[in-house]
Amino acid sequence: MIPEIGHYALVLALAVALVQASLPLIGASRDNAPLMEVARSGALAQFGFVALAFACLTQAYIVGDFSVRNVAENSNSAIPFLYKVSGVWGNHEGSMLLWVLILALFGAAVAAFGRNLPPPLRARVLAVQAMTGVAFLAFIVFTSNPFERLNPAPLDGRDLNPLLQDPGLAFHPPFLYLGYVGLSTTFSFAVAALIEGRVDPAWARWVRPWTLGAWATLTLGIALGSWWAYYELGWGGWWFWDPVENASFMPWLVATALLHSAIVAEKRDALKSWTILLAILAFALSLIGTFLVRSGVLTSVHAFAVDPARGSFILVILVLAIGGSLALYAWRAPSLRPGGIFAPVSREGAMVLNNLLLATAAATVFLGTLYPLFLDAVSGAKVSVGPPFFNATFVPLMVPLVVAMVFGPLLAWKRGNLKAATARLWVALAASVIAIVGVLVVYGVSSVLAAFGMALAVWCAGGSLVELAERIRLFRVPPADSLQRLAGLPRSAWGMTIAHFGLGVFIAGAVASSAWQVEKVQIVQPGDKVELAGYTFLFKGAVEERGPNYIARRGTFEVTKDGKPVATLHPAKRFFPVQRTTTTEAAIHTLWIADLYAVIGDPQESQQVGGPALPTDPNAGWAARLYYNPLIPWIWIGTIIMALGGAVSLTDRRHRVGAPVPAQARAAASPAE
Repeated sequence: MIPEIGHYALVLALAVALVQASLPLIGASRDNAPLMEVARSGALAQFGFVALAFACLTQAYIVGDFSVRNVAENSNSAIPFLYKVSGVWGNHEGSMLLWVLILALFGAAVAAFGRNLPPPLRARVLAVQAMTGVAFLAFIVFTSNPFERLNPAPLDGRDLNPLLQDPGLAFHPPFLYLGYVGLSTTFSFAVAALIEGRVDPAWARWVRPWTLGAWATLTLGIALGSWWAYYELGWGGWWFWDPVENASFMPWLVATALLHSAIVAEKRDALKSWTILLAILAFALSLIGTFLVRSGVLTSVHAFAVDPARGSFILVILVLAIGGSLALYAWRAPSLRPGGIFAPVSREGAMVLNNLLLATAAATVFLGTLYPLFLDAVSGAKVSVGPPFFNATFVPLMVPLVVAMVFGPLLAWKRGNLKAATARLWVALAASVIAIVGVLVVYGVSSVLAAFGMALAVWCAGGSLVELAERIRLFRVPPADSLQRLAGLPRSAWGMTIAHFGLGVFIAGAVASSAWQVEKVQIVQPGDKVELAGYTFLFKGAVEERGPNYIARRGTFEVTKDGKPVATLHPAKRFFPVQRTTTTEAAIHTLWIADLYAVIGDPQESQQVGGPALPTDPNAGWAARLYYNPLIPWIWIGTIIMALGGAVSLTDRRHRVGAPVPAQARAAASPAE
């Protein structure tokens, strides 16, 4: 009975979304307050119905109702409770229900917290949000029903995909979807503004907090996915330019550009048309990512391999949403007043450069990701675009971006002084030079590129601190005055400093782990020692271990340095009997400045006996991969700091009130009133 309630709730949500998508638009065009109010009540009701449906599916997973096909195909009575819950979104139907739940959540948030918005704008925003809801609710109801029954019901389920039975994958999709789907709100604001035909500083201020929230959660979602790939897939790396990784990275790049262009639109009433376009493209890339994951056109450990019919449905949604919004943009954008004028060397100019480089980087990733699909569709030729292409094209675009990013906050609005800004950055510049010299002294001339990469990291992190010091006039006024200025800084300024500093930490981790990773792959027998980066790994052997729904072979490495114990690592290979699948469980010991990383493979002279490979000889050697990954923890520390910066900026009170109207605009509006 509960699954039927969930299905009925989805149908009701679809009906409410249809009303919400139509009547408020009529009300806004006629200035009819009751019809506009339908948007608010409809958004709250739609969220309530979708939340009820999600709760019903979650209950079916928790109690193990295997009469529901979705539960029978993606759960099992033996799996831990965490994976019974995460199994709700560990499949196509359930993940689409999570997608719609978050979409409805953001609509309800606009309805609940958008009381300061002009009623016509709020009505249009919620109507556009409902249009997206209609499309995806119809997709679920008609093609991807998560409550479909099985008769007769099996005694037990087929188990969740073993790769998804991991804490990282339990939390990665919700955070990723909060970012992905959160960009729907900025899309709705953009389309609503185009329908209204007005974009002003107040609109830019209203759209910024929604962009910030989506950007911060998307940052965490991508970081969690990278962390999972690092320790679960067992290849020692943190990013492989996988097409589905790229699908989440592209909207992040455009959302980052949108954050900065919205500042210019708010502060200087400029870049309005460009900001609208970025808001459309950010969500468009999220929709493209949804299509790539669910259409079956990609092969990836992240993708849901579903039938092409569902992919065609999403493709229709994608064409209508992107094509319709871009057509509206082409019609309305020329009528938007250009706004403020500024010199190339100014804070606005720095943000324009920021936007151009980020947009070019997103286009580069888009081309590298989709070109093989286009070529295959047109000619049938098979090509592979991998890390060499992205490293050779994407990284060079990021270097000038980071260099310019440090200058931007130190330049004045409208017209800046580049020479004065450079003079104030002498500390960051000196620290960068010291970083280059230090790396070359320690690692030699073979690490020239890495030396400049570390200098870039120091420049980014140091420049953010210099900018903060300039704000509080450190060492130029009495310490008490500096502390008073520090306490009085707006939270958006704190957020910018924290996020830019986090990017510097991330760059340091990415450069060091790529340039100075040490790897050894060899066969080890019990008692063998492996020397790696000054550490000694002593292999003690491997034993069988049984989990709730798997059988494992767990190895043991005792790690010492200069004869002193450092860590004991237990890498494992797990075999899941229900799915007949084997997974790799890396063992990692974090030193904060490096990771010690161990992976165990199959034994020599082994045979498969209904489980993981078993050695026929008790003294058989085992394939092992050992890594020393310098500064790799800084990658995730840096991304967490960046997301924290977005969260701090989000708490700025100015994001909750409209932008002030300039005196000139008030004077011009008075006669009309």
